[in-house]
Amino acid sequence: MKKLSTIVLSASLAASMLIAGCSSQPANTATPAPAANSNEQAPTPQDQAAKLLLLNNIKEPTSLDPPIGFDEPSYNILNNLMEGLTRLDADGKVQPAAASEWKISPDGKVYTFTLRDNKWTNGDPVKAQDFEYAWKRLLDPKIASSAAPLAYMIEGAEAFNSGKGPADGVKVKALDDKTLEVTLAQPASWTLLLVSNPAFFPVNQAVDQKDPKWAAEASTFVGNGPFKLKEWAHDSELKIEKNENYWDAANVTLAGAVWKMIDDENTEYQMFTNEELHRTTTVPSDMADQLFKEGKVLVQDGAGTEFYRFNVTKEPFDNKNIRKAFSMAIDRQTLVDLVLMRQQKPGNAFVSFGLPDANGTGSFREVGGDLIKYDPAEAKKLLEQGMKEKGYTTLPEVTLTYRSGTNYEKTAQALQEMFKQNLGVDVKLQKVEGKVLTDMQKQLQFQLARSSWLPDFGDAINFLDIFQSKSPSNRTGWNNPQYDKLIQDAYKEADDAKRLQMLHDAEKILMDEAPIAPLYFYNTSLLQSDKVSGIVSTSLSYTDLRKVVVK
Repeated sequence: MKKLSTIVLSASLAASMLIAGCSSQPANTATPAPAANSNEQAPTPQDQAAKLLLLNNIKEPTSLDPPIGFDEPSYNILNNLMEGLTRLDADGKVQPAAASEWKISPDGKVYTFTLRDNKWTNGDPVKAQDFEYAWKRLLDPKIASSAAPLAYMIEGAEAFNSGKGPADGVKVKALDDKTLEVTLAQPASWTLLLVSNPAFFPVNQAVDQKDPKWAAEASTFVGNGPFKLKEWAHDSELKIEKNENYWDAANVTLAGAVWKMIDDENTEYQMFTNEELHRTTTVPSDMADQLFKEGKVLVQDGAGTEFYRFNVTKEPFDNKNIRKAFSMAIDRQTLVDLVLMRQQKPGNAFVSFGLPDANGTGSFREVGGDLIKYDPAEAKKLLEQGMKEKGYTTLPEVTLTYRSGTNYEKTAQALQEMFKQNLGVDVKLQKVEGKVLTDMQKQLQFQLARSSWLPDFGDAINFLDIFQSKSPSNRTGWNNPQYDKLIQDAYKEADDAKRLQMLHDAEKILMDEAPIAPLYFYNTSLLQSDKVSGIVSTSLSYTDLRKVVVK
């Protein structure tokens, strides 16, 4: 997902358990979700009247159209307004959702999903045809979705998305209103994880064909999830309320929620103390020590990485040694300990903690080890070598571009000082809005810029595949044929040990070529009111509000 834009940093030790969640099920079938107990009375909206959950989304969703809003600010909301075939529970394990069950063929390539009886918020029945339509729409080159490569495990998907094959060649087919058949190009053990991602949510075909802008306003939005979109004041706040048409509405405890769009941690904290928010997205840097000591901060390791991208098509970062010099000049431990102060782990490689290594055993990060070191002396030598290779007597002006937000500004300022102290380079800072920064990266109109990545499923390949030369998430201008081949071969390799070794080899190339400079690995570091319980929020399943209770 993501990944991508500013995120609500979310807890996830779950990634290592996700694959286990799949493999623990029978080889060819899924256990249906338990039926609601009619004797247990969940709180009704009347019981919870005026007890709305108050959250901060940081910024406006990019889009609430599933294949378009490919980022955490969009997906946190979408995960409550819509629902895919599966969901991930609080432990990160796959559970039936819009599909009540599924069967997997012996060769692991054909998945047959059986849909529940469910309705869209406009009263239409949710059909298998809506999933077929949505998944082919995700892959439609005209949509140009950044999430489309996630579906390449489906036979015919890549050919259609790249303009080399027809939509009919995509092996997703509604056998009838309640049965969806999906044929993969090769077995992919993460399929059930992947289809919980909002990019794979259904789209009401009739609604989309009548009004292509249906997802832009509350008055026209149509979803199939536990909540419906009630109000949307763009760039200000968004309100959802319980959806009476949802198949499991009897067990949805929350009446509704309001997402504010506050892009300043001090303002957010003040609203939290005034009980205008029940949960923050971060902890103010100037209060972090005190709040951590008082035990008021919720902290857990997560899956995801904060990093900077180099534009390798622009000077001076078209030189490998200059890129490596800038990366090696970053004191990541000092950054997390003294600047951010949220107990993050320094990003001494790209793939974060929380993902399994071969055959689900061990940790990919622990096996791979540290691939970047802080070494000012060596960084200075690499800079001098790179300047000599380029014929520079003076390094061209360097601008570091970051998106608005207190932590991003503090990080940029800290690195500006490190580059000055360790390399003798004066770096200019440029602050822009999030959407502007995303557009600049897509168009390669930057030199050095802030970025982040959250995995869409719990496997290291979902970190490393984004830097393939043709990936829309690359945004560095970097390409390496050997790297591309390792990723492509890893997708086809059935032997998990061989597949993971390919990924370790690819990560080493990525770090040696240095089109990016990882900074730190994500964790949860936020405040939550003791009046709230039941929020499920992991970096892989997004925020799930179905079981929330507000006292």
